[in-house]
Amino acid sequence: MDNLQIGIAGAAGRMGQTLVRQVVAASGCDLVAASESPGSAAYGADPAVLAGISRINVKIGDDPKALVTASTVVIDFTSPETSVLHAGLAAESGTALVIGTTGLTPEQEAVLSEASSKTAIVYAANMSVGVNVLLAVTEQVAGILGDDFDIEIFEMHHRHKVDAPSGTALAFGKAAAKGRGVDLDQVSARGRDGVTGARNSGDIGFAVQRGGSVVGEHSVLFASDQERVTISHKADDRSLFASGAVRAAMWVANKPPGLYGMKDVLGL
Repeated sequence: MDNLQIGIAGAAGRMGQTLVRQVVAASGCDLVAASESPGSAAYGADPAVLAGISRINVKIGDDPKALVTASTVVIDFTSPETSVLHAGLAAESGTALVIGTTGLTPEQEAVLSEASSKTAIVYAANMSVGVNVLLAVTEQVAGILGDDFDIEIFEMHHRHKVDAPSGTALAFGKAAAKGRGVDLDQVSARGRDGVTGARNSGDIGFAVQRGGSVVGEHSVLFASDQERVTISHKADDRSLFASGAVRAAMWVANKPPGLYGMKDVLGL
């Protein structure tokens, strides 16, 4: 059987270089295309050399259509605007997509959903196997504990992260809200500052920290008058996200059109 032909968007960035190393090392995969935004200093470079490994004779380009058409699956951890662009191109060519980009608006997510009617897309706020197991656990615990427990979600990331709360924190919030049978948008509490008054019953609160080189830390706290239950996850290395993304790429390569998540990939 031929190796899976994978393209990587944003191949020169921190996550992109991690993905390059993971794809090159993975059995059954070939890195056949890589891209960066127009004007990037990485244009024309070998992505493997940039990632600190042996040359693979692939050059980083700046044409998103060329990236998509050269690949069976494209892995995209870039920006909301770029991911939406790739989704449209993938729908035209039938290329599968694995999207780990966070910060998409509901309108941008609707574009992904529309594109998934023509091609297979895995879209997840976090590709970590551990995080996705804990999302399922959070939903279950929220349903069991009920309204006697307040829910607060804490997250911390490196100083360079541009969106807040993180996509993973929001995913934990959605899981908790689903467990309780409520809409997160109706109970989400963010950015408390000043005299805010007492906590509203049923709120799901978010607290955000940024600093240093923290890859990602998330905790979901369930607090009652008598006890506290905490579900937490700490990422020590970006390679865990890359490993999950490659696993998703191998899984989605031959799937029919549809919008999938890591729960589908992992069979949760």
